[in-house]
Amino acid sequence: MNEFEGTAKPTEQSAPPPGALWAPVVGERAVALMDRQTKLSTTARTKTLRMAASILSRSQYPTELSGNRTGLVVGYVQSGKTLSFTTVIAMARDNNIPLVIVIAGTSKPLFHQTRDRLAEELSISPDDIPPAWMHLPDPDVSKEDICKKRLNDWRDADRTKAEKATLLLTVTKQHQRLQNLDELLSRLDLKDTPAVIVDDEADQASLNTLINKGDESPTYQKILSIKGRLPNHTYLQYTATPQAPLLINIIDALSPDFVEVLEPGEGYVGGIQFFGDDQRYVKIIPANDVPSRTNQIVGAPQSLVEAIAFFFVSVAAGIIQGQSKSNPNRSMLVHPSRTTNEHLNYYNSIEGIRKDWLDVLKRPSTEPDRIDLISSFQVAYDDLATTATDLPPFIDIEKRLVRALDETLVREINRRGGRKPEPIEWNQAYGWILVGGQAMDRGFTVRELSVTYMPRGTGVGNADTVQQRARFFGYKRAYLGHCRLYLESDALDAFRAYVVHEEEMRKELIVLQTTGKPLSNWKRRFILDSDLRPCRKNVIEHDYGRGNFADEWFFPRMARMSQDAVSANRSLVKDYLAKIALGPDASYSSTQPAQQHLMADNVPLAEMLADFMLPYRVQGAKDTSDQLGLLLQLEKALSADPSETGRVYHMRPNYRSRRSVDDQGRIPSIRRIQQGPTRAAGGYSYPGDFAFKDAARVCAQVHFFDLTDGDNGPVVREQVPILTVWVPRRLEADWLTQDQPVE
Repeated sequence: MNEFEGTAKPTEQSAPPPGALWAPVVGERAVALMDRQTKLSTTARTKTLRMAASILSRSQYPTELSGNRTGLVVGYVQSGKTLSFTTVIAMARDNNIPLVIVIAGTSKPLFHQTRDRLAEELSISPDDIPPAWMHLPDPDVSKEDICKKRLNDWRDADRTKAEKATLLLTVTKQHQRLQNLDELLSRLDLKDTPAVIVDDEADQASLNTLINKGDESPTYQKILSIKGRLPNHTYLQYTATPQAPLLINIIDALSPDFVEVLEPGEGYVGGIQFFGDDQRYVKIIPANDVPSRTNQIVGAPQSLVEAIAFFFVSVAAGIIQGQSKSNPNRSMLVHPSRTTNEHLNYYNSIEGIRKDWLDVLKRPSTEPDRIDLISSFQVAYDDLATTATDLPPFIDIEKRLVRALDETLVREINRRGGRKPEPIEWNQAYGWILVGGQAMDRGFTVRELSVTYMPRGTGVGNADTVQQRARFFGYKRAYLGHCRLYLESDALDAFRAYVVHEEEMRKELIVLQTTGKPLSNWKRRFILDSDLRPCRKNVIEHDYGRGNFADEWFFPRMARMSQDAVSANRSLVKDYLAKIALGPDASYSSTQPAQQHLMADNVPLAEMLADFMLPYRVQGAKDTSDQLGLLLQLEKALSADPSETGRVYHMRPNYRSRRSVDDQGRIPSIRRIQQGPTRAAGGYSYPGDFAFKDAARVCAQVHFFDLTDGDNGPVVREQVPILTVWVPRRLEADWLTQDQPVE
């Protein structure tokens, strides 16, 4: 390309974000896109532009002839990820990047949803002459001539920027569609063409699902081939569930180089609001109402009937308050199971209820069935009134119930019978009840969703799959009081656990983002409930470790480390012990040096962590995993209470201890490290090393050992410092870590 105005390398004066490689211009296309976001405040628009510029600034520098970068962009479910990458695309044009590829949904409805959203947000019209965008959905070699022309336009120095159209190629995430795109790119001259690839829902289908079989899955293979056609490109992975991209091999072509954590705008409602301290929005579906092989549900269970009544009361309130841009629809999602036969059963039951109730409501007010039905609506109204403000009186709601039921459409969204789900025409009705399963999981947007009924468990318990079912998250603050979640108890527990995991993971990634450090340097570690797996295991080459130190000791098994590691730990430990206020431990009195210890109490845990435990070196996958888990638990404890303190013990400083190691250099158990109790006179004269702790606080013991090769072998390492750490149960947290060997 001849000119890339505005893409100057950042200078010290430009104050680029950490890790920035260049300084993108926030130009007219990005600004115009934000100006069209009339629902967003000025602050939200500014923030969206800032985040888009930050993402591009750490992408591949456009004027370099070759190179590529991969970025991971993490948002919450339904939090505006599409608007983010649309803004990045607009800004790419502002900075003279002539080619943008969007890898969209795995199904036609999701692909069409993304395609149409891009056309709308970027204001793409066939009437634009000259066009700013040349939007080609699912292109193949038949588009070769138009692509060549548009790319050559960017090489023409006589053309103004307004006469150059950016190629926007949207493609379904399906290997044959990707193959078509790959063949098209193979026919184009791309040697001087910088490009941006956006992979929406990047953790789905894009990753190599055959990694553990030594092979490459078709979609992954095609994505790699497309990347290989582009000498200069940035590959942006957008997702709300980044566990899989983070856990794949760091030398994989799709492993991210940098991360951007998207901040949701005002009005967003996510897991903290629904699964935090305020439990008013969540209802538990009784076990008898949950379908299973041993519990076949025929007709509508009582909890579903109550959910439908609540929804219709909410619809009536919405009708009274008037449809507007802020209240265009009201929707209910019924997500019963994976089987389409059950979807049909629920659909028939719900539609039958709607018609029966409509008939009953049209009867005289003295009719007993009508009186009973109105009473059930009154119960739903009372529930709604606990969270919704400015509700009309129930007498007014009652008058609108017929209209509420009449203006609600029930739809089954699945592929039963080989049919393809049709897109929802939201302007056909005010109220919608959608029944389905997989087709409404990832990426599917339900407009103004307020009530979710999900009698479906966690399945195999993949954390990312559980979270992707949370279609009930989104910009709902304006009508949060009308929202209800009806969940099976295990699913509720899983969502609550995921919220903790998600927030801890985002904190880790935000630290990485704000420091500008590459993702390859980040130790993979997560807080994750033991009942959940991070993602499907078929995309992960290196296994991960799990644990939870709760009334338990951390200890390193690999004692005979390299001499450099031993020397570094020895210097670290001696320097640390010299600066804390150690004194004789008064809890046990003995004249024997082997039973005398020093202790420092009320040591700030933050200092113990930063100055001692964090720089302490371990070797081996198990020890590395356990140390990462320990540090993560303690960091979580400090985030909850920065004033936490603990104890540090220097065990038997005046006695030279020996410990044997096995042929791999390991001390296999904590019992072999800590001296046990000593019997004397029918009791114990020495309680054992494990007794030297405060059971309610973090305690660290430092032992110095001469290591011998076997029980009677020679000394192979002298004065090796071994750290053991007690973690009380009150600080327990399930964690997952992954140690990736450097290759």
